[in-house]
Amino acid sequence: SCSVSPQELPTTRRKGFLTEPAAPFSAFLTDSFGRQHNYLRISLTEKCNLRCQYCMPEEGVQLTPKSELLTTQEIITLASLFVKEGVNKIRLTGGEPLIRPDVVDIVAQVRKLEGLETIAVTTNGINLARLLPRLKEAGLNAINISLDTLVPAKFEFIVRRKGFHKVMEGIQKAIDLGYDPVKVNCVVMRGLNEDELLDFVALTEKQPLDVRFIEYMPFDGNKWNFKKMVSYKEMLDTIKQRWPEMETLPCEASSTAKAYKVPGFQGQVSFITSMSEHFCGSCNRLRITADGNLKVCLFGNSEVSLRDHLRSNGTEEELIAIIGAAVDRKKKQHAGMFNISQMKNRPMILIGG
Repeated sequence: SCSVSPQELPTTRRKGFLTEPAAPFSAFLTDSFGRQHNYLRISLTEKCNLRCQYCMPEEGVQLTPKSELLTTQEIITLASLFVKEGVNKIRLTGGEPLIRPDVVDIVAQVRKLEGLETIAVTTNGINLARLLPRLKEAGLNAINISLDTLVPAKFEFIVRRKGFHKVMEGIQKAIDLGYDPVKVNCVVMRGLNEDELLDFVALTEKQPLDVRFIEYMPFDGNKWNFKKMVSYKEMLDTIKQRWPEMETLPCEASSTAKAYKVPGFQGQVSFITSMSEHFCGSCNRLRITADGNLKVCLFGNSEVSLRDHLRSNGTEEELIAIIGAAVDRKKKQHAGMFNISQMKNRPMILIGG
């Protein structure tokens, strides 16, 4: 999620990079703080084949009736509209997106949208090895795989299900099929997996992995407890005691990850610091929930239904106006750490991460 700065490009490319006029970006997707939202996350389902402790309350969640979820055609219609307005990256999330029966077809259709550069998926990896060859053929560009532990017994405790070896097989399949980097998302929780930081970093030595350590976040139903949060500075400190030579990598302005690399290692590690150092100022993302609500902030509880509008046969202009108004209401930044933990929001499983 980090890229070279213009200064590091070969001179010929750099000249173009600096002189090309930026294409006009849709006013509807630009908020009152000038943030241009070119990245859309679409949740394909609320269902999941795991039951991760920090994502879903133990008693499960009340699923939305199927008739109220977006149909495949509605997903494509919305994706097409957003891409026309300037979105160039779409990530499919869930629940677990790979349990949606027509996920390959959705990828293939979204991939065809003119102007889209990246179509990505965030998955728990259980179905990945089986589906990835078809997903790649359909045009999937990028993969994030969630994995919070390298210890099989601990995996079962965290996700309340079996399947560790399937996830490892999925990661290997992604590497074999040429995805580079293969991103591995690891939520770090004190007392559960912070003792595995070095093992995760070691994975990047010989494989093109980007292991992304995510600060544990408070959500309704995940029994938020400040003591369980390990800050990025603490993680970095632990890792630097083992690899003091670890170096910082340059990052894109809108990147949510701070990237580092151990010299000589093939992969890299990143930190997603949503709690200790928010990145709201450069936020470029919007989310559509599986039941068709637009969320302009992961931590905000305001939502607007795009599904209802589609189903009442509203015009495209009206739909764009509704999206524009929601984007315009987006706040400068989300509530502070303490306030978030007090806030009512959907459990993570119903937001789509």
